[in-house]
Amino acid sequence: MHHSYEGLDGLGAGPAGAGRDGGSLLTPLRERDFRLLWTGATASLLGDGAFLVALAWQVYAMAGGGPTGMSLVGIAMTVPTIAFLLIGGVASDRLERRWLLVGADLLRALSVALLAGLAIGGQLALWHVVVLSALYGTGSAFHAPAFDALVPEILAGERLTQANALDQLVRPLALRLAGPALGGVLVGVAGAGGVFLLDCATFLMAAGTVLMMSPARGDRARAEGGSLLADLRTGWRFVRSHAWLWATFASAAVAYLLFMGPVEVLLPWIVKEGMGGSAFDLGLVFAAGGLASMACAVALGRFGLPRRGITWMLLAWTLATVAVAGYGAATAIWQLMLASALFNGLETAGTIVWATTKQRHVPAALLGRVSSLDWLISVGLLPLSFALTGPVSGAIGARTTLIAAGLLGALVTFAALFVPGMRTLDDRASGPSRRPLRNRWRLRVL
Repeated sequence: MHHSYEGLDGLGAGPAGAGRDGGSLLTPLRERDFRLLWTGATASLLGDGAFLVALAWQVYAMAGGGPTGMSLVGIAMTVPTIAFLLIGGVASDRLERRWLLVGADLLRALSVALLAGLAIGGQLALWHVVVLSALYGTGSAFHAPAFDALVPEILAGERLTQANALDQLVRPLALRLAGPALGGVLVGVAGAGGVFLLDCATFLMAAGTVLMMSPARGDRARAEGGSLLADLRTGWRFVRSHAWLWATFASAAVAYLLFMGPVEVLLPWIVKEGMGGSAFDLGLVFAAGGLASMACAVALGRFGLPRRGITWMLLAWTLATVAVAGYGAATAIWQLMLASALFNGLETAGTIVWATTKQRHVPAALLGRVSSLDWLISVGLLPLSFALTGPVSGAIGARTTLIAAGLLGALVTFAALFVPGMRTLDDRASGPSRRPLRNRWRLRVL
């Protein structure tokens, strides 16, 4: 979500969407280091998909489990991730990113190995799961910005779109389809402890593939070497000086606050209680979204980015968020499947454009910190979104909550297009105009 950067003022690599990247979706795999990184990451995602099924099964089966226990585990996993993201971003700009990825993978491998040992030995209690989930979440906080910043150092600029599309193709396949299916089978065969061991093995594999990469990778550009706070201020100043960054972060934070909790909590309720559907029906809804995500990833990987990438991205995300309202308006399973396909497909398309644009136009020495701010600001309000969903849906109803969340979230996303400076990259990609940029902007807002 990745190469040598020219920065915003030296667009030697070309603006996001300039021309068509073309080529096969698998083109980035010709590069040995990316092939190693991708192989380990794919195995890890598959293990995570199985792990989430086994974790839920284990928590619901133990004393003190149930929805409340699962909520505690979710909080334990996400709060450390949010708390350590900024430190992880600074670390990824200071240290060799390969070693940071290895350390994060080993930390998560340790957490699931301990879970496996306790589960197999029959000693696992809820407090063990909470503590080890927090350890797992801490590792994720260091892994995410380092991974985002490492890929651009490996691939040539014209292959960034394919790399991001490949990521968005594999992610839903591993996390939503293959991984959970594998986890469901293995829980019945080997128990939750066996699945935890499998996930541990995938983290070790991921660490091993990263170690096999070229030692020269990940040490080209590093933070200035000042204090932690100084490095954070430098990253924040860069974000604040570019509207296409800070306005996207802010709009995503508010939109996720509005719709993410309602979707995660209320969509299963709509299927089960609102339509009298089964778990199989819910699986169909999720599968439709996963397949649409993969189809959009393949399309963008094949045909490249649109020229006016920021505008296209925000419009795609706006329409995706409108589809959330479709969950509330739907009266049949096929309508939920259609809404899921639209939401996930358009969300994936916008994410590919965003990741590639960020990687091309943020200087390499700042990319870890900018990515950590992206993650932190975008997901920082998610706990509040989940907390508000219950009382709001209780007051106005589940369907009304989903419709309002989708429409308000879409409005917030669309409004970001009109923030001054948001479309600077698009204006550059469109070439010179006879009017000065300042005048063009004045005409646009009038």
